Amino acid sequence: MNVLFCTDGSKISYNSIINFSSWVKDFSLDILSVVDWSCLPDSVSIENSEFASQCSTSANVILDYAETYLKEMGLNVAQKIKICGEAVDTILDLVDSGKYDFVVLGSHGKKGIQKWLGSVSQEVASSANISSYISKNINNRKKVLFAVDNSELSAKVVLNSLNFLNLEDKEIYLATVYEVPDYLFLEGNVDSTWILEIEKKQEQASRLLLNSFEKSFIEKGFQVNDKLIFRGVPSQEIINFSNKEDIDLVVTGIRTRKHLSKFLLGSVSKRILENVKSDVLIVHP
Repeated sequence: MNVLFCTDGSKISYNSIINFSSWVKDFSLDILSVVDWSCLPDSVSIENSEFASQCSTSANVILDYAETYLKEMGLNVAQKIKICGEAVDTILDLVDSGKYDFVVLGSHGKKGIQKWLGSVSQEVASSANISSYISKNINNRKKVLFAVDNSELSAKVVLNSLNFLNLEDKEIYLATVYEVPDYLFLEGNVDSTWILEIEKKQEQASRLLLNSFEKSFIEKGFQVNDKLIFRGVPSQEIINFSNKEDIDLVVTGIRTRKHLSKFLLGSVSKRILENVKSDVLIVHP
């Protein structure tokens, strides 16, 4: 498998590849450093200053250090890439080349000209046509939560994940969330017996769903530590459980969508990515 590792030289970006390498084995990676001038005011003239040369030199230093660091970790570094341009578009152009299976990024706030990862990681994850691994902090790389539902996408995400994730000696959790429609509580619809019966059927269906997913793990030789059923808003329930139980990695899926429409879509995956403390693996089917 081929991985595009994006780094701005920060500790968080290196943490992302450390965490990733614990979950995925046998991959080759290219290291990308983007010289991003898009945040500079129009009054700054790049061509007539030494700024361009300084940024280029800084990117070279970042790439050389990253190569040495990753090779010391025993990782296979194939290529170092330095590109001047807007970070999100640069990363997505490389992703669209069809060369890579994963893009790996750290996530933190934008704190300077080169500290672009925090501001672009969510945009890349929302728009990339390959799986994205987004990391926020170094963690124990032990507990993994699969957020599932009864969609075809969810089934594909789990099956694909089982083909590349290293789950040996990991704690595996399966979780699904069902919602009780708001219209059941409108005036005239308050029939507690009816509502309880609907909830009972939803819980039974959720249990059957989790059992079916568990079989996929058992067939691969992995034991599921716990199967969890929540009632409420799916994204919020997953966020609450993940943060409370110190989950290290949340695995979820995302439907293919156009780059320009991503901000209009309040998807479950997007809200999870924004609010969990753990790493997030967004798997494309």
